[in-house]
Parts: sequence; C-alpha cells; structure tokens
Amino acid sequence: MAPLTSETPLLDTINSPADLRGLSRDLLPRLADELRAFLLDSVAKTGGHLSSNLGTVELTIALHYVYNTPDDRLVWDVGHQTYGHKILTGRRAGMARLRMQDGVSGFPRRAESEYDTFGVGHSSTSISAALGMAVAAKAKGEDRAVVAVIGDGAMSAGQAFEALNNAGVMDANLLVILNDNDMSISQPVGALNKYLARLLSGRTYNAARRAGEKVLSGMPSMLEFANKVEEHVKGMITPGTLFEEMGFNYIGPIDGHDINSLVPMLQNLKQLKGPQFLHVITRKGQGYKLAENDPILYHGVGKFDHKNGIVGSKPGKLTYTQVFSDWLCDMAASDTRLVGITPAMREGSGLVRFANEYPDRYFDVAIAEQHALTFAAGLACEGLKPVVAIYSTFLQRAYDQLIHDIALQNLPVMLAIDRGGLVGADGGTHNGAFDLSFLTCIPNMVIMAPADEAECRRMLSTAYQIDGPTAVRYPRGSGPGTTPAPTLDTLPLGKGEIRRQGRKVAILAFGSMLSPALEAGESLDATVANMRFIKPLDQDLVRELAQGHDLLVSIEENALIGGAGSEVARALEDMGLGTPLLRLGLPDAFIEHGDAPSLLAQHGLDAAGIVATINKALI
Repeated sequence: MAPLTSETPLLDTINSPADLRGLSRDLLPRLADELRAFLLDSVAKTGGHLSSNLGTVELTIALHYVYNTPDDRLVWDVGHQTYGHKILTGRRAGMARLRMQDGVSGFPRRAESEYDTFGVGHSSTSISAALGMAVAAKAKGEDRAVVAVIGDGAMSAGQAFEALNNAGVMDANLLVILNDNDMSISQPVGALNKYLARLLSGRTYNAARRAGEKVLSGMPSMLEFANKVEEHVKGMITPGTLFEEMGFNYIGPIDGHDINSLVPMLQNLKQLKGPQFLHVITRKGQGYKLAENDPILYHGVGKFDHKNGIVGSKPGKLTYTQVFSDWLCDMAASDTRLVGITPAMREGSGLVRFANEYPDRYFDVAIAEQHALTFAAGLACEGLKPVVAIYSTFLQRAYDQLIHDIALQNLPVMLAIDRGGLVGADGGTHNGAFDLSFLTCIPNMVIMAPADEAECRRMLSTAYQIDGPTAVRYPRGSGPGTTPAPTLDTLPLGKGEIRRQGRKVAILAFGSMLSPALEAGESLDATVANMRFIKPLDQDLVRELAQGHDLLVSIEENALIGGAGSEVARALEDMGLGTPLLRLGLPDAFIEHGDAPSLLAQHGLDAAGIVATINKALI
C-alpha cells in the first residue's frame, strides 16, 4: 500500500458514484489510498468511528463501482463503516461537520441522502431490510440489485439469522456480504481461496450446476448424491456449509483489501439470481498501523493528531461509567453470587476491570441483548445475582425479555443502564430518551436515577439488595463532580429529599436534571426536590410539595410522554390534589446528533430554559 498522503487529486474528482464508475479499473487502488488518507485526516479533526471505516475502503469503492447506486440498493449494517460511502456519494465537504448539529450524521440516514437506502445505528438489521427491498423489487417488476453488508460482530445477533433463514427460501435476488474483520487469510491459502471463490461465483460454474440439476432431476437418487458430493467438496475448501444449508450460494472467503479481486467478483455475483453470500476478510484500521495494532482504542475517537496517534492524557472527571465499574468490583468482592453481563459492550459499559478481576463471573454474550436478559433470568433462577450492564438505547431491543422473562417472574436481575438521556454526537439512534417511559409501566420494576456520582454508587447498592427486577439509569459522561464514598451504603426505598427550600414553586427533579433545577431554583426562589426514584415514586414528598406550593414542576431527561412527570401527574390525581403541574422533558420527536448540552438548552432543559418556562407559566 502506498504511504498515506494528504493530497487527494483523484478523490477530488469524485462527486458521485457515477464519477467513480467513469474511472478505469487500474485507478481504483490509487483512489483507495487517497480515500483512506482523507478519512484519517478528516476523522482526526472531528472525532468519530475510525478503525471500522479504514477497514472497508476497498469494499466501499468496489460496491459503488460495480453497482448502479442508488438505483441498486446498498444496505449497511450498524453504519460505523459508512464514512467512505458518504464521501463517495457527494458528502465529502460535509465531513468537516461530521456528527455536529446540522452536520453530516455518523450513520446512514434516509433523510440525508438518496444513497442512504436504510437508516441504521443498531446492529443486525441489514439482511432483513435488504430482503424486504429485494422482495419489493420483484413484486413491482423492477430489475435492481440489492446488497446487504454486515459485519461478523452483527452476525452474532439473532435477527441476522432470522433474516438469513427467511431469505434462503425466498425467490429474491439478494447478495449478503459478510465483512469479517476478526480473522485473516494466510498467504498460501489466500491465493487458492481467491481462485476457488472466483470460480464458484462465475456464470460457467452456476450454469453447469443448474444444467446438472435439470438432467438429474429425473433421477432423484443421483441428484441427491450429486448434491452431497458438491456440498462436501465445497465444505473442504470453504467454511460456508451453514449458509449453503440456509439456501445461499456461498462464495469466499476473499481478501477484502484486494480491489482487483473484489471488482470482478462482484461483477460475477451481480449476474446471478437468487440468494448469494460473499465472505470478505478485512482488517480494522487497515493502512494506519496504530489502528491496526489497537482497533478498539481507535474504534471511536475524539479529535487527535493522527501523525502521533492517541497519546495518554491527564485523567478527567470521574464518569458515571467509572462509578459503576468501581462499584461492580467492590460489590463482587463482598458477594460471590454477583455475575456481570454485557451484550458486547465491555469497554463502553465499564466492565474491563471486572472482566480482568473476575473472569469466571464475567459474561460477554455478543450483540444479543434479548439473550442477555433471558440468560440473566436463568442465572437468577438458580440463586445468582446478575447485573446486566447495557446502554439505554440497546435495552430497547430486549423489551419482551424484560417483561416476560424477568419482571413477570419477579426475578432479581439488576439493570445498570448507561447513556440515559441525550448522548450527543451519535444522535437519534443512540439517545436514551425512552427508558423511563417504557420501564415505568412494567409491574415489579424498581427504577431510580442518580443526581450525582456519589448518589449513583448508593443507588447501585440499593438496587442490588432488592429481591426483584431493578434499574439504575445514569447519563453519559460526568456529573456535578461529587466523590462517591468507598462504602456500599444504600438509600431508603422510594424516598426523595428536599435540596432547596423556597416559595410558591416546587421543582421535582429526576436524575441528571437536579443540577440545572437547583440553579433555576436560586433564580426563582423555588423549592427543589431530588426525587431519586421514578418507581416507586415518593408520594409523601409529592403530597407535601403539592400542599405547600402554588405550582409543581417536574423535570426529566426523558421523553415527556409516559415519563417521570406522568407518574407525578398520576400521583396527584390519585391523591385528589389539584395543584397545577408543569411537566418538562424531551419533546415528542427524535433528537438528532449534536453537542448534548446545546441540545438540552435548545429544548429548554438548562437552567435558563427552566426559568423562562416557569416564568411564562406563572404569568
């Protein structure tokens, strides 16, 4: 590979895939070098997902070179690897504001470009969506190709196999590309695989296969024998028996960085009918040695100097994730029943230390949130104390399991819900905007939200001691900066506290909203309560505040519909109290990417916004 360069004269001529398809094939390796260089320079300036994008440069170019996008449909899984796709589809200039408010999204978005055929952010959806598009094309009599690109990690989720199982029996033209970046092809085997894969994808092989089936169809025993021979011969040279059994014609594995092999391979596959499966081997961080050597560190990056790489920085403020990490290890030391579970989010959810110190009690179940919760339920049935560390946005994928397998049986499974509220640059697909709403309606659940780091640790201990399903929901990043005590003290169940005594107006703050509520309370001379528990709600405190004030104001970093404020309204109604209630929270809309504090201010959830809204209500 040529050295990375900041000069991109060839890439500068590409404003759409049509421009790309006008290039001669011998220029594609040079374009790949320039695209990789541009990606590295661009992401180093803005932050974003790096390793995954560097690993799919050649595949992205080959797909847009062979397929007539956007008429041919290209569906990406998760979307971490689509920066190159965005650059080649007319958004190169927009990369300067990647993941910033009103800028280019870090994921495919249908509203952003006609080349983004399906919006993603969560994993394992591409095959299902692409199959739907392929079946729709057939139903409408449209001749178009449909390609789904899915990573090996996303293949660990059940939905991917549900889709494969369905696609294999559908008479639809669909190509599934497995972007496998967790294995490598040794040099001697690679050449053979390349030749065999080209052979198996070619028209000659497939025509002969169909002709043979036609001739042998009148001799069932011979046809069965021939199919078994072919299966075993292909099984010896490819690892695709599973996909063949599901009805796909499996091709590969091939080197996903050899663009001179990718292009003719895709050209062959484009001519084939029915479900096809191409296994491509890539390397995360390809072309940037630092990312190749540590793809996890360079998976999601902030701004950095790509010439020197990410260097150690001074420790920042204690984050809620670190509070959970420390608490988990301390509680594990005091209770051998504790087990920690994560659906493929060890680093993000703060389980690295726990995994190292308690490897026999640590379970990474891969990208399988549904399995994670039912697995936890099974552990709880046998007397263990499972703690599931999960992002709010990913908990949505296991809602039935939470209701049916955990809450209905009142099992002591504890959910440590990270990224509650707005997450910033990852936007609408990753905001934890709905958990308080969808958790509160579930019987047997105990739900709490800490106002600061010290309270977070105490809430985690509280949740762990409860003999039933519990959830502690905390935001991304740091809080006010309080230092947790090293103890495992608990809080009184369902009890809040008054943090500021004022007049006329009482603000009922839930979780992260306590800090701006206290600041607003100073301006308004309002009473401010730290409610702590969403369920069970502190009804005694609600009654006290309602009887002593002219206006109650609930505030939460959650969807306003069905959230904590709704619980306050329900409590007031049940108690027959007519004190007016003003509910503040996230609007009935999907909030996109941007700086989280700015987005909160935009929706009136900073101190100034709270004051302005309350003053308006008092007029």
